[in-house]
Amino acid sequence: MTTTTTMGVRRFGRVNWLGMRTLAEREMRRFLGVWAQTLAAPLITAGLFLAIFSLAIGPARGDVMGVSFVTFLAPGILMMTVIQNAFANTSSSIVIAKVQGNIVDTLMPPLSAGELVAGYLAGGVARGLFVALAIWLLMEVTIGIGMAHPLWALVFVVLGGLLLSGLGIVAAIFSNKFDQMAAITNFIITPLSFLSGTFYSIEVLPPVMQTITRFNPVFYLIDGVRYGVIGRSDGSPWLGLVICLGVTSLVLALCWHWFRIGYRMKD
Repeated sequence: MTTTTTMGVRRFGRVNWLGMRTLAEREMRRFLGVWAQTLAAPLITAGLFLAIFSLAIGPARGDVMGVSFVTFLAPGILMMTVIQNAFANTSSSIVIAKVQGNIVDTLMPPLSAGELVAGYLAGGVARGLFVALAIWLLMEVTIGIGMAHPLWALVFVVLGGLLLSGLGIVAAIFSNKFDQMAAITNFIITPLSFLSGTFYSIEVLPPVMQTITRFNPVFYLIDGVRYGVIGRSDGSPWLGLVICLGVTSLVLALCWHWFRIGYRMKD
């Protein structure tokens, strides 16, 4: 009897849904298992930001975009917290596995590069959504901020989670030790999130700085969420959506390529 095997078809099918779901569940359990650090701490930090700016600057600062300064500030803090947590989730998972030498346990199962990327992204996006929901509830209770365009807000939160989770994967694959990861976080991710219109409208910046800011994809994420929450923004949400989709696609393509060739993971 002759048995023929169709090339390109694995025993799990074209997509290993079981393996991908297992990886995603592992990544989610990582941050849910230490919820006080991964969920409660960002909520407290966001609350402190709002309280400090409200007490120190709020009374003396006029309206921004037609709303109070604290109302203007809240969506930016929400998005900044989301992207920091999405980045931290994927980057810490991969770097820890590389440093401990057990990254092979993730690479050996029958998962394609795309399935590996999807599994890691699921954890980062889920953490970002949990944090976003918690902070929005805090804003709703404390300062009475509703949601002007909920769908826009959700789209940009998910995009932010995807983009920064992808950047976390890229940074973690490139880094072989915690010092390198810390340098990327401190000198790239933190400046990108702080210098992106989180605490100010870019209209107050000099023209040169406005131009530079518009090359920062995080600006469009924060501007998009601000539009979704308060209905006001520095730019068009449609333009921001296109730019964020383009940048996210490029980052995820790089993640897929590096997983496919085992870059800095199979040495």
